[in-house]
Amino acid sequence: MTNNIYLVANWKMYGGPSNLKSLNKVINLRKLKKYRKANIIYFPPFTLISNLVSKFKKTNISVGGQNCHYQENYGSFTGSISPKMLKDLGCKYVILGHSENRILGDTDEIINKKIQSALNKKLKIIFCIGETLSEKKSKLTFSVLKRQINKGLKRIKNFQKIIIAYEPVWSIGTGIIPKNKELETNVGKIRNIFSKKTKKKMLILYGGSVNSKNISILKNISGIDGFLIGSASQNSKKFIDIIKKTIN
Repeated sequence: MTNNIYLVANWKMYGGPSNLKSLNKVINLRKLKKYRKANIIYFPPFTLISNLVSKFKKTNISVGGQNCHYQENYGSFTGSISPKMLKDLGCKYVILGHSENRILGDTDEIINKKIQSALNKKLKIIFCIGETLSEKKSKLTFSVLKRQINKGLKRIKNFQKIIIAYEPVWSIGTGIIPKNKELETNVGKIRNIFSKKTKKKMLILYGGSVNSKNISILKNISGIDGFLIGSASQNSKKFIDIIKKTIN
């Protein structure tokens, strides 16, 4: 594992005011010297962004939005949130390209427009890529990842503001994680794609059924800089367990 570990909590469509008090445990853990090197980022539902920004003030724990519209300022898009709105709330990051949003219609071209708009508003991007089970079985993993990267990041040059999250779609929410060799191979291929685009070493996270039971295995995979954690991050006790096992 890198010395600059990212532990990213994606709450998805979960959480309300009653969940805020439990975050005190994570704040207290982050104060301990041993865990200060952990880059902890929370992605709550839009309804809780202001609450978390306020709660994490002066803690070095960051907050981001789970998605945004490609219109970077304002527009007639009912129910949508723009990069400007996220920035004005105090967000530093946004997740783009998550498979759950790809399923709902986010094409590579739309994701590319969102990334450009978010970068224009000085947001850092967690860019999700990953293959489906059918693509994996058809041995299309590499071509899918290459397409998602090339099209999603078309005309993008500001790679230092982008973190890659490799999330095999077949692993999300299933409890199944890739075998060590498979994961190392795919992460290596992702790095190879970027080696032709930038001299900067890209940060690559793994996401997909990350929990306190398998984190001891995952943290030893070569080339991974941290984890994008879904359901296990919604419970502070479980999330803290993951943090402890990752750092130890």
